Amino acid sequence: MAAPASRWVRRRARAAPRARSAEDWWWDRLAPSGSGYHLLQSDSMLLVLSEPGPVRPRAQRRAARRAPRQPPPGPRAAKPKPKPKARLRPEPAPTPEDGPDAGWGDRIPLEVLVQIFRLLVAADGPMPFLGRAARVCRRWQEAASQPALWHTVTLSPPLASRPANGRVKAEKKLLASLEWLMPSRFSQLQRLTLIHWKSQVQPVLKLVGESCPRLTFLKLSGCHGVTADALVMLAKACCQLHSLDLQHSMVESTAVVSFLEEAGPRMRKLWLTYSSQTTAILGALLGSCCPHLQVLEVSTDINRNSIPLQLPVEALQKGCPQLQVLRLLNLMWLPKPPGRGAAPGPGFPSLEELCLASSTCNFVSNEVLGRLLHGSPNLRLLDLRGCARITPAGLQDLPCQELEQLHLGLYGTSDRLTLAKEGSPLLTQKWCHTLRELDLSGQGFSEKDLEQALAAFLSTPGGSHPALCSLNLRGTRVTPSTVSSVISSCPGLVYLNLESCRCLPRGLKRAYRGLEEVQWCLEQLLTSPSPS
Repeated sequence: MAAPASRWVRRRARAAPRARSAEDWWWDRLAPSGSGYHLLQSDSMLLVLSEPGPVRPRAQRRAARRAPRQPPPGPRAAKPKPKPKARLRPEPAPTPEDGPDAGWGDRIPLEVLVQIFRLLVAADGPMPFLGRAARVCRRWQEAASQPALWHTVTLSPPLASRPANGRVKAEKKLLASLEWLMPSRFSQLQRLTLIHWKSQVQPVLKLVGESCPRLTFLKLSGCHGVTADALVMLAKACCQLHSLDLQHSMVESTAVVSFLEEAGPRMRKLWLTYSSQTTAILGALLGSCCPHLQVLEVSTDINRNSIPLQLPVEALQKGCPQLQVLRLLNLMWLPKPPGRGAAPGPGFPSLEELCLASSTCNFVSNEVLGRLLHGSPNLRLLDLRGCARITPAGLQDLPCQELEQLHLGLYGTSDRLTLAKEGSPLLTQKWCHTLRELDLSGQGFSEKDLEQALAAFLSTPGGSHPALCSLNLRGTRVTPSTVSSVISSCPGLVYLNLESCRCLPRGLKRAYRGLEEVQWCLEQLLTSPSPS
């Protein structure tokens, strides 16, 4: 088959016959008789075809295509040959004196590299840094594999907000990685946090019991399906486990009680979320199963339980005599009334922190506070936010003499209550030499009463400066002269809240953070006119 050169040339044609144009004459000149081309003309196009020549064998056609083209005959000016480009000499390889060596990571001693990693892990945690560092080189992998670096780990499966099928697959995938990671890395693990494990928490706790003999702290947040067998197994395998955080996790009370019965003598810290099953757990604590417990915190979940917690104060003092921190946060509770003629309880002689903060009305009164703190001379922090029934006279009777933080703020809970307008000087005169943080927001003390109370910071015993560094007067009747005196006498004051203070000039009713902002407030108070 010949390889003719064909060309299609399209042009518009009129529907009616037309006269011969210059274009037609041009095409006639292009294909004269004997030129080897034929013109086929129609109303819409022109087809140019070459005449068929003799058919050559396939071998000849291939040879013709592969043969080099011959230059046309005749004289042809010879083109000047291009000059070769100058080649650059290769630069010599850098010496250790000239630049950094590519293998500098291998020259750092392993002990030094581990110490560097230890500083990074202490600041940001082991993950994801150690996992990425292990991919740099073999020396870094050896350093990142040291079990001493894996002492605090948080494990949370990805896709926690996806549907149930996606969560299960993600947890199984992470569990497969933990099966080889825990035996090689977690032998010295001390603190472990599991977040949002819904289906595979049982196998994870089993791996922890087998690979983490030095575990001391375990936190389960948002976990489901924790059984008594898993917790008891963990208590037996991890003989140093003394802190358990079960807040916001679905754990049966029988499982917690079984764990406390096994690990109770060594338990130091316990965090719980209040539910209908909390009474059974508190019953175990009242039975002296955790005599060395130091921290107890019970808080509410997002869905508040409307059933108030009845707490036997004296029984708790006997069951946990070494308690140092007691927090009943945002919890509606009431103390169990003592029997007639009952002797007062032993108190909490080691208690340093008591938090009864609540955003709703509670039943904490001066009498309840006295039952809790009558034997606590070492109290340092007292948080009574929302406890509108507490009065300054009740606080003055407490045995603690070196209180550092006192929070009496009322946030939207005092609308229907009659607040005390006098008595604030009783608080500052007793603890002005030790108070570092004072919160009186929302209290109804009068201007003169607040002036007398804050005047206690002007002259401290020994002539030393007051230790006050945080003062919250939001929504009170404090005057500009009183605020100026406090700022001038407390050089360490770095937080001052004056929001919604009706006696202050406009533009100054806000919170001041930092020493510079507090001093700026003082300058404005000294230069601005007093409000009418």
